[in-house]
Amino acid sequence: MRVSSRRLGVYAVALAFAIVMNFILPRLMPGSPVDAMVAQLGPRATPAAVEAIKARFGAVDQPMLWQFVDYVKGLATFDLGVSVKYYPQTVVQVLGRSTLWTVFLVTTAVIFSLCVGVVLGAISAWRRGGRFDTIVSPLSVIMISVPPVIVALTTLFVFAVSLRWFPVGYAYDPNLDPAFDFTFVGSVFAHAILPVLTLSPFLIGEFQTTMRSSMISVLGEDYVTMGRAKGLSHLTVMFGYGARNAMLPVLTNLALMLGAVFGGSIVTEIVFNYPGLGLTLYTASIARDYPVIQGQLLLMTLATLGANFLVDLIYGLVDPRLREAV
Repeated sequence: MRVSSRRLGVYAVALAFAIVMNFILPRLMPGSPVDAMVAQLGPRATPAAVEAIKARFGAVDQPMLWQFVDYVKGLATFDLGVSVKYYPQTVVQVLGRSTLWTVFLVTTAVIFSLCVGVVLGAISAWRRGGRFDTIVSPLSVIMISVPPVIVALTTLFVFAVSLRWFPVGYAYDPNLDPAFDFTFVGSVFAHAILPVLTLSPFLIGEFQTTMRSSMISVLGEDYVTMGRAKGLSHLTVMFGYGARNAMLPVLTNLALMLGAVFGGSIVTEIVFNYPGLGLTLYTASIARDYPVIQGQLLLMTLATLGANFLVDLIYGLVDPRLREAV
């Protein structure tokens, strides 16, 4: 699939803007990583130690332009600095551990919700006005409206605390050593069920609503009428002719929802003490670990832009008419 130079230009401008803002915002915040480290040292904060900390965190006295140049050089070499809370670990090391868990959690929730939402939306459109549609469509609106924190706390209290069907939190049993075996993998999936179910209602509601609206417009097309006239089965016409051609708005909506998905994952990870980027951002904010906050915001921006770029590439596969336009 090809992507037009104009679209690539849009991504390049968005990335450049994110880099500039990511450089400016931490410098506008009160305090600094140096202040936090000096506070931890207490009476041991000699002038020599303070100067060494300043040099380690790049808090040197130089013009803002040269600081920005050093910052860009650091990005080019994947040098995002050193974490305050987890010193002497680097920001790349801290975010590297957390990213894997968030990617696993968000990817699982999106795939599960996409499958459920698309099927529910297609059936609702096929049986528009029927009992199934009158139940599922209003329920989808309710799922979209409920804040993630309410879903997370309710799920945690009901299924983990009261019924004790699932673990209360974390990504796996802390008594297990990480290993690629059935016990550890099973523990990972068991601990991910409640966080995934917490992220899913909003996504399912969005996918169902978008799919239903798109499917209704597609069902009036001539090729759907022709499929029915050929005597094809309802499932073949519904999914082979209707749902396949109604998927484009769903993918567009997925790209637009990525910010909300990351926001929901932050709340979910905090509630379930899940060691992903959301919990890392929360702990870094409390510790005023600006290098980690700065690196994570840039990482989430890159993830959002990358996912939108991937959706652009998939457009041509879903709708061949867009292959040249994309």
